[in-house]
Amino acid sequence: MTKEHITMSHKEIDRLEMIQAVANKHLRQAEAAQRLGLSVRQVKRLVRRYREHGATGLRSGHRGRRPNNAIAETVRQEVLALVKTHYTDFGPTLACEKLAERHGHHLSVETLRQWMVADGLWQPKQRKQARIHQRRPRRPCLGELIQIDGSPHDWFEVRGRAVPSWCSSTTPQGA
Repeated sequence: MTKEHITMSHKEIDRLEMIQAVANKHLRQAEAAQRLGLSVRQVKRLVRRYREHGATGLRSGHRGRRPNNAIAETVRQEVLALVKTHYTDFGPTLACEKLAERHGHHLSVETLRQWMVADGLWQPKQRKQARIHQRRPRRPCLGELIQIDGSPHDWFEVRGRAVPSWCSSTTPQGA
C-alpha cells in the first residue's frame, strides 16, 4: 500500500480534526460549527465530503490553479515591452498613467511595480535602518541616579552663576 502525502494549511488541519470528531460522533455538528465559525449546514456538507473523499475532500480545490482574475501573460509581456521601449526612466506611478493614457492598458500601480521589480526595471526603495540608541550604563547601587542640574540659575544650592538683579526682585543667596 502506497502512502499519499496531502499538503494542507493549518486552518485546513484544524478543520479536519473537527470534522473527524463529528464523523466519529465525538462532537456534535452544532458545537463544531460554533468552533469553526461556520453554519451547521456547512459542517454537514464538510462531513459528507470527508466521508466520500477523506482528508483530500477538505482541501481547497483551487490550490495550484491560476486565479480567475489573473492578468494574461501576453498582456504582461506587452506592457513590459512598452515600458522597456518608451518609459525606461519612469517610476511605476507615472508609467502606469502613461500606459493608460497612450496605450489603453489600465493596470494598478502596484501590479506594474511588482512586474517592473521582477523584470529588473525598478529597484524598490530600501527601508531605513532603525537607529539603535546606546543604553546608559547601570549604576552600581540600586536606586542610585546621577543628578544633573543643567539650569544656569541658582535653584537648588549655591552653585552656578548668580542671577542678575534685573532678572528677579530678590538677590541670589550666594551674592
